[in-house]
Order: sequence, then C-alpha cells, then structure tokens
Amino acid sequence: QVQLVESGGGLVQAGGSLGLSCAASGHTTSVYYAMGWYRQAPGKEREFVAAITRSGGRTYYADSVKGRFTITGDNAKNTMTMSLQMNSLKPEDTAVYYCAATNFPRWPPLRQDFGSWGQGTQVIVSS
Repeated sequence: QVQLVESGGGLVQAGGSLGLSCAASGHTTSVYYAMGWYRQAPGKEREFVAAITRSGGRTYYADSVKGRFTITGDNAKNTMTMSLQMNSLKPEDTAVYYCAATNFPRWPPLRQDFGSWGQGTQVIVSS
C-alpha cells in the first residue's frame, strides 16, 4: 500500500491561485500507474478533477477545471509527488481535495481504479 499526504490547501479569494501537493511513499510506489485529484464539496459527491500518469506523459482534466488547473508529477525511484496548480479559482471550486493513486493501467482512470487515497486538504474560495 502507498501512503499519500496532501498539502497546500487554504483560503483564497475568487480569481486567485493556489497550489496543492501530494507526496506518495511506500515500497510499492514503483508499481503505480497514475495519480489523480478528486474533490468533494459539502453535500455533494466526490468528483474527479485531474489525473496524470506516472511517467507524466498523459494528463486528463475534468471539463470544469480545464484551462484553469494544471497537474504535474515528479517521480523518483521510490517516491511520487504530484502537484495541482489552480488558477482563476471560483467559489464553486471550494471543496476538500483528495490525492489518489492507481496501479490499474486504464486511461483515463475511473474512480474505482484508485485504491489509495490521502486524507484530503481543504480549499475555500471566497467570493
């Protein structure tokens, strides 16, 4: 099992920017195929935000964040890190953001493919 730890959440005004990071560690990180970000707003279901393959060669975004968010990854031998740069933030981006990892080689990945999840980091965008 891989351990995932998010950081970088906080409070920002609408139109502003915020960066999130996810650090993955554990002896099985080398077998992981991709990582992704999901978010869950109060009273809503968890939704997909973005994903990136371990190699960094492929990225995939939800339509709601395309053009505003950028996902990047940095993979060493036994660790994986992933970042999400969020620009032009809107109040509707307010949510808890979760980092996730999958070792199932499907692209784009489905939520059911993600077997490892972080604890989440809160993002609040004020209007």
